[in-house]
Amino acid sequence: MLRTCVKPLERCIGRRSGDVLLWHNDLKPHSSGDFSIAVVQANSNLEDQSQVYTSPSATYVGVYDGHGGPEASRFVNTNLFPFIHKYATEQGGISADVIKKAFNATEEKFFQFVKHQMPVRPQIASVGSCCLVGAISDGELHVANLGDSRVVLGHKVSDGGKPRVVAERLSRDHNVSYEEVRKEVEAQHPDDSPVVIYCRGVWRIKGIIQVSRSIGDFYLKKPEFHRDPRLMQYGHHIPLKKPVLTAEPSIISRKLKSQDLFLIFASDGLWEHLSDEEAVDIVYKNPRAGIAKRLVGAAIREATKKRELRYKDIMKIERGIRRHFHDDISVIVIYLDHEKSSKHGKLGFTTAPVDIFSHTEDKVVEDPLLLKN
Repeated sequence: MLRTCVKPLERCIGRRSGDVLLWHNDLKPHSSGDFSIAVVQANSNLEDQSQVYTSPSATYVGVYDGHGGPEASRFVNTNLFPFIHKYATEQGGISADVIKKAFNATEEKFFQFVKHQMPVRPQIASVGSCCLVGAISDGELHVANLGDSRVVLGHKVSDGGKPRVVAERLSRDHNVSYEEVRKEVEAQHPDDSPVVIYCRGVWRIKGIIQVSRSIGDFYLKKPEFHRDPRLMQYGHHIPLKKPVLTAEPSIISRKLKSQDLFLIFASDGLWEHLSDEEAVDIVYKNPRAGIAKRLVGAAIREATKKRELRYKDIMKIERGIRRHFHDDISVIVIYLDHEKSSKHGKLGFTTAPVDIFSHTEDKVVEDPLLLKN
């Protein structure tokens, strides 16, 4: 069963700093290094969710950026890791196939939940979430992605005999602001033109959404939802010839190398304000403790500069209104210490608060088999 971790309260539930909408956990161990996690809330309801599961044999990382409401990202936060563990146990370890099955199972379970909720909450059919997952086991990294959250690797190279660290993006942004993604979506819908429309200053699928892959958003996937009169009364009448979004993740698998130093997993709220190279440079040049919080702070400072404000000015703005200045931002930094043995990894589960004012606690899992659905 899950039990509350026996640690000082500050270390158990994370910390708040001068920014009351910022939560962070400075540094914790995983099987082959340390990790740092932070989240700042901008929306009235926190739509970002994030978590890290650690064991002697594996580390799982998840960042889920919701849209239309917090329900989908919270659902993924509760269900995806147990599905990964279930299929990994059945198949004898982590693989791309295991992760793909877990994504499909999470999508199907959320679909059943949405169908059950439709009579009383028809708008639940328009709620969705981006989904970024990393799994490290036996020196191999698997990354699966839906939407535009992103993972960037910092790895060391030799430049004229002098070592330096460069950024390598390991995930693909499924966002139609990129021409290649627009062409991909249009090619899949040759008889449904225009499927991607330029409106309100950006490209959007059906003039509504920028991401082309997600968990949820069933009104853009299931005919029975986009024609449902209960949903149409909220203005969600979108004629579809076939689904315009998918829950099929992009997955990459690679062996970790000694030059690979750290991984930055983050929702698009970070990447809107920091380039891959800027984020990697910050991590490389600063102490480990609190590095996720430092990245969040750097992104907020960039956001405030655009409005000719200072961070201390934006700290006075309440959630909801603050969304006009920046998005919810979730960051997890995973350090890779290759000399560490996975046998020394501890069993644990760290999740950011469901809402920044809740008191979600870290939990230690005594038996990982009890994670199963």
